[in-house]
Amino acid sequence: MPADRTGPTPSEETSLKPVHRSFLLVRIALLAALAMPAWAAPLPTAEPEDVGLSSERLRLIEATVKGWVDKKEVPGAVVMVARHGKLAYVTTQGMRDSARGELLREDSIFRLYSMTKPITTVTAMTLVEEGRLSLQEPVARYIPEFKDMKVGVETFDPKTGAQTFTTVPARRPVTVGDLLRHTAGLTYGPPLSTRTQIQKMYQEAGVWSQSWVLADFARTMARLPLVHEPGTAWEYGHNTDILGRVIEVATGQTLDKAFEDRVLRPVKMTDTAFSLPAAKTGRLAQPQPDPYSGKTPDLIDFTQPQGFFAGGHGLVGTAGDYLRFCQMLLDGGSIDGARVLGPRTVEYMASNHMHAGVALGAGYLPGPGYGFGLGFGVRTDKGGADYNGSVGDYYWGGYAGTYFWIDPKERLTVVFMTTEPVRRTQYRIAIRQLVYQAIAR
Repeated sequence: MPADRTGPTPSEETSLKPVHRSFLLVRIALLAALAMPAWAAPLPTAEPEDVGLSSERLRLIEATVKGWVDKKEVPGAVVMVARHGKLAYVTTQGMRDSARGELLREDSIFRLYSMTKPITTVTAMTLVEEGRLSLQEPVARYIPEFKDMKVGVETFDPKTGAQTFTTVPARRPVTVGDLLRHTAGLTYGPPLSTRTQIQKMYQEAGVWSQSWVLADFARTMARLPLVHEPGTAWEYGHNTDILGRVIEVATGQTLDKAFEDRVLRPVKMTDTAFSLPAAKTGRLAQPQPDPYSGKTPDLIDFTQPQGFFAGGHGLVGTAGDYLRFCQMLLDGGSIDGARVLGPRTVEYMASNHMHAGVALGAGYLPGPGYGFGLGFGVRTDKGGADYNGSVGDYYWGGYAGTYFWIDPKERLTVVFMTTEPVRRTQYRIAIRQLVYQAIAR
């Protein structure tokens, strides 16, 4: 559904100019006294130098993001950097809603899209710890329609241009582990997949609609052919949506309730949800027209009630909420005395699960130097990637421009939130480079 683009245009020229503010969290009380919006830091705060960061070098983040905002490449952005469990740097710049002339704030709410996936995966792993799920189990145990899946086989004759399509029985069942690793054979389609016939079947089934009930969506997906044999290739797709339905069956709860009980409430992610109450819709960060194409990105309209609990893309949340989620993982599955997962489970999730027999292919999103764990891209090679990081760091991002990474070696967590899907990769790489160059010790 299209994003909300309505609202009055401010008449005052000054109301349209973005205000840029970057500050250390130890000064929050002073800013509040100056009538800045009240905001509670998600973690204890520290000066950058106290946690081995350079204040001077961190200011390059502000300057860079300010440049993006000034050129109208992004409407606004929030960057939060924490090290050794302390929030040391925040910059919040630009507009929450450019059409309304409303500033972005630290507590603005963003469409998480695929940053929903790690939350779904963590929820599933709490059930694995309890013995209520197993990665080796067939998905059909929870969704019977996934029994006897078929694999689509497409051929193309370059001489005649003839295309053929047939299906063959899958050699083994799709397992719960396949869903977590994106090796089930489910896809999203172009540009990540070129299986034209299967893509056509996806379109005819209406899998891109936001009007689904999760149980019906899962049954529909089970009737569609897989794009490869289970366990043989990494393919980004609706795996985590199906995992959400597995969680519902295993818990007897709807996915939103399972999230609330197992992750959101313990971690105190108070602004993360599948739907926004009316009182919070005015905090939702909105896209703006792209300065190069003139088109406004078509994003899910979370100002309207959402009933599709999509474990792959359905949440909204704040940078602060997600920073707490990241810190929980960095600290081995607990935060503020609340334990979500055991430390060995987190370590297992953040390990590379792409063994030599798994084909990665051209659509392998983690990219060079990265494997894939249970819900995250995991760095396996210091020099093999196109940007800075540490072996063992893990990350993911969302379609609308959100991004996070966790670096256990540096005891570092970073969350970057914006609403700009077109050039999101270049912005993420820039933020990574800027954070790592600010590490002084």
